[in-house]
Amino acid sequence: MKAVVYDAPRSYDIKEVPTPTAGPGQVRIKVDQVGVCGTDLHIHHGDFNAVFPLIPGHELVGVIDELGEGVTRFRVGEQVSVNPNVYCGHCDYCLSGRLILCSNAKGLGSNYPGFFAEYVAVSHLLVFSVEGLDRDTAVFTEPAACAMHGLETLAPRPGGKALVFGAGPTGLLLAQLIATGGAASVTVAGPTQFKLDRAAALGLEHQVQIKRDDPESILATLLEASGGDGYDVVVEATGSTVIGDVCVPLTRNGGTVLVYGVTRADEVVQFHPFDVFRREITIKGSFAEMTSFGAAIAALRSGRAKTDGIITHRFSLDDYGKALDAVASDPSAHKVVIEV
Repeated sequence: MKAVVYDAPRSYDIKEVPTPTAGPGQVRIKVDQVGVCGTDLHIHHGDFNAVFPLIPGHELVGVIDELGEGVTRFRVGEQVSVNPNVYCGHCDYCLSGRLILCSNAKGLGSNYPGFFAEYVAVSHLLVFSVEGLDRDTAVFTEPAACAMHGLETLAPRPGGKALVFGAGPTGLLLAQLIATGGAASVTVAGPTQFKLDRAAALGLEHQVQIKRDDPESILATLLEASGGDGYDVVVEATGSTVIGDVCVPLTRNGGTVLVYGVTRADEVVQFHPFDVFRREITIKGSFAEMTSFGAAIAALRSGRAKTDGIITHRFSLDDYGKALDAVASDPSAHKVVIEV
């Protein structure tokens, strides 16, 4: 089969590799579409704990074409997605039920072979049916699951005001889930007008265009938009430290900042500890997910999380490099997918 194979950071080829078979307890999936996201760029550069050699890719929709011994949960021809996050089950965190904090967590597409390939064989325990969903919606299952974990981590108080920095695909998914999860209002802030227009089309009622490199302007503009006193929830979904620096000042007394975007490991965000102390600000992190796939699929099926029009660019497996370039530097790109 054809696959994207890295031998080292920034060094990859599209080449023929053996087609996997479904072993005991596994299913083999004929890959249909795979989403490309900012995490794939981090992995391309050797970040995000990537282990090489590697087939990357972690946002999958495909069809089961082979069942391994003992698998009875699925049928050949069923459309599915795969949770790429794997916990060990035996560390202190796993044994206490805190799976997302697993000391030995691994990921398909970062530590184990992923989905930028024609076929993949995985444990049936990681597989979820998305039968009946349009494939352009089903390909968002993994990012929607990350957004669902963000909502679960926030546990926002009903009736509050929320601000989401970032109108990228995951930012819009999380903003929608916050809007249907109890917030009285949700504001999406970002620099790109067509992405803010997409937020409006998806039913998010407040959008504010900002200049990402001008923190003073960002702070003044969004304080004014809030009515002057800030937001109960502020989500940093861009990975920008400039944005990170203004999150605490934009948070109301007793509010919560959620760090959701991915930065480099060496980057730093600044805040005044006395401000956090005096106003009892909570700062939380939301890293991927382990157990949110089912809830995310339900949200996609019900329309609580909509994906209409977010996909802007489609590439073949042979054009993987162009897909990465689009995510990295094409201002017209929103969601990029590879069709296999």
